[in-house]
Amino acid sequence: MTTPDIPAETRDQAGPRERPVWTELDRVRDPEILRPITELGMVRAVRVDAEGRATVSILLTIAGCPAARRIEADTREAAAAAAGVTEVDVEVGVMTPAERQAFIARVRGDRGTRPLQFGPDSLTRVITVTSGKGGVGKSSLTAGLAVSLAAEGLSVGLVDADVFGFSIPGILGLSSEGTTVQPTRVGDMILPPVAHGVKVISIGMFLGEQDPRTTAVSWRGPMLHRTIEQFLRDVWFGDLDVLLLDLPPGTGDIAISVGQLLPQAEVLVVTTPQEAAADVAVRSALVARQTGQRVIGVVENMAGLVQPDGSVVDVFGTGGGALVAERLSDAEHGAVPLLGSVPLSPPFRIAGDAGTPAVLAAPDDPAAAEVVRIAAQLARGGRGLAGRSLAVTPR
Repeated sequence: MTTPDIPAETRDQAGPRERPVWTELDRVRDPEILRPITELGMVRAVRVDAEGRATVSILLTIAGCPAARRIEADTREAAAAAAGVTEVDVEVGVMTPAERQAFIARVRGDRGTRPLQFGPDSLTRVITVTSGKGGVGKSSLTAGLAVSLAAEGLSVGLVDADVFGFSIPGILGLSSEGTTVQPTRVGDMILPPVAHGVKVISIGMFLGEQDPRTTAVSWRGPMLHRTIEQFLRDVWFGDLDVLLLDLPPGTGDIAISVGQLLPQAEVLVVTTPQEAAADVAVRSALVARQTGQRVIGVVENMAGLVQPDGSVVDVFGTGGGALVAERLSDAEHGAVPLLGSVPLSPPFRIAGDAGTPAVLAAPDDPAAAEVVRIAAQLARGGRGLAGRSLAVTPR
């Protein structure tokens, strides 16, 4: 990494040869924050000589920044596309502590002092995905829904709140061969990795050199609560349209903590078709209701295995999803819809194991198509603004 040796300048100080380069650099986005590097103060200076040789000086937040190569390559490509530029040299340096604090202030704005980013007045729609028991495919569904919503143009975050059984990094391609992509730390701010357009955080990203395949997290209630609280406070997701939380199965400490921290969250219940799974799925929804959360729908997973001749083998029976929806519907809470039934699908499983959800890798697969359809329903049911502060002061 080189140290920039051209003096710092602002965009307003740019000359006629440099202005086209600044304009092209507006297209370069930090891959973790998803905002232009020009807006984040990461471009220190631009110089273009009379022969069209451009020198662009950029500053990374920290030494060893995991996005360094991509930012440098994108900067070089953007500068080369500017009118009049014949050659590009990119000088890469690291921010000083003062520059880093200014960077954090630009990212956080005046909201950096809030204890939680997604409180009751947040415009972000928060959806928790829960199930009564493990093994129902909840994490695969959550990942598929997140990627589908991002593909529709929404800004999406995903918290893997299943601390004991974290699997989201692997499903989204952030973990392979015992190595997991780690978040970038800038001061006291944690920037989540981005996979398939989704900002992701998981306890599996904080295990250091330990292999997540052979490491078990064994924590009790207070530690679990602090972990979820830190995910919601210190991990900077920025402005999100939707935040999904993949909860652990059952009605334990994390479900209760999420209910306390995010009482305005909506709840999506996942079950398999058999009645035994439906019974415990209902219990997980009832615990969420006790904290004030609203159940918005039920998804039935592993609903059947389609045969080559078009027939369907109901490996786990039928009707569980409809049964859960019926039991959760009442006069007080209204009707809870069955949003969809996702069939058993080998391609769906294979894609998730490979780190690219089937909604991207195999969009024509029946299971993937059903997940995309469910995501479209969720996207249409945006959270209303009634009764919330919009942080606007009338004049």
